[in-house]
Amino acid sequence: MAASERTVLQFTSAPSSTSLSARVHPLVIFNICDCYVRRPDQAERVIGTLLGSILPDGTVDIRNSYAVPHNESSDQVALDIDYHHNMLLSHQKVNPKEVIVGWYSTGLGVTGGSALIHEFYSREVSNPIHLTVDTGFRNGEATTKAYVSVNLSLEDSQLAAQFQEVPLDLRMVEAERVGFDILKTTMVDKLPSDLEGMEASMQRLLALIVDVYKYVDDVVEGHAAPDNNIGRIISETVASLPKLSPPDFDKLVNDNLQDHLLLLYLSSITRTQLTIAEKLNTAAQLL
Repeated sequence: MAASERTVLQFTSAPSSTSLSARVHPLVIFNICDCYVRRPDQAERVIGTLLGSILPDGTVDIRNSYAVPHNESSDQVALDIDYHHNMLLSHQKVNPKEVIVGWYSTGLGVTGGSALIHEFYSREVSNPIHLTVDTGFRNGEATTKAYVSVNLSLEDSQLAAQFQEVPLDLRMVEAERVGFDILKTTMVDKLPSDLEGMEASMQRLLALIVDVYKYVDDVVEGHAAPDNNIGRIISETVASLPKLSPPDFDKLVNDNLQDHLLLLYLSSITRTQLTIAEKLNTAAQLL
């Protein structure tokens, strides 16, 4: 890519003039962080392609990604376009419904080279999404933002590339949330066991229930304005719960816990048996 002299403007607080929104799956964040850890020593950031689809309501659904090798200096960026196209063909052989929806880079916000890269992806797909992920976890979490680019022109000359932030939705199930919380921690002694992960999930669930109780009490006492949408969600959640008495609920939890412990015990026995068989086989070969 040739060097660009256009100014790059980034707007994060002002409301965007576009109604576009994006939704990113946790797998994409994990892939980006993994590529950042495996990056070359001289590389300061990682750049890659985002794959997904456009939902019927216009939301950009980002479901997959892959890194693209690049060389970057203060005034120019060079992407390995052949590698990018080969990876795209390989991904579409597995899932032909996934198409290019944008590109990503690690770090906070956009940089001077972002306009060049965005210009390339604009030739691949109309109105691409630019996703940024703070892999340094500076704020205690992987700050993730999505942008679209709008060219600011005066008559026939382009003055600047304006990046406007768009709404981004990151949703996780509990298993993904446990892994994401570990990922946010810069140093860990060990990965949590299944029981420790379950305990963390239950503590988070309890905190959410306390928040719901507080909100309902505030609405009943007139300290908070009622919201019909929130009330409908709470009603549907309560209605979906099975009607169990406390003894039945305790028995259900204990039975599931016993099943889980039994699986752990069987897997431990299997590992022990394989280790003994390997040692016996090694001893037989030596004799």
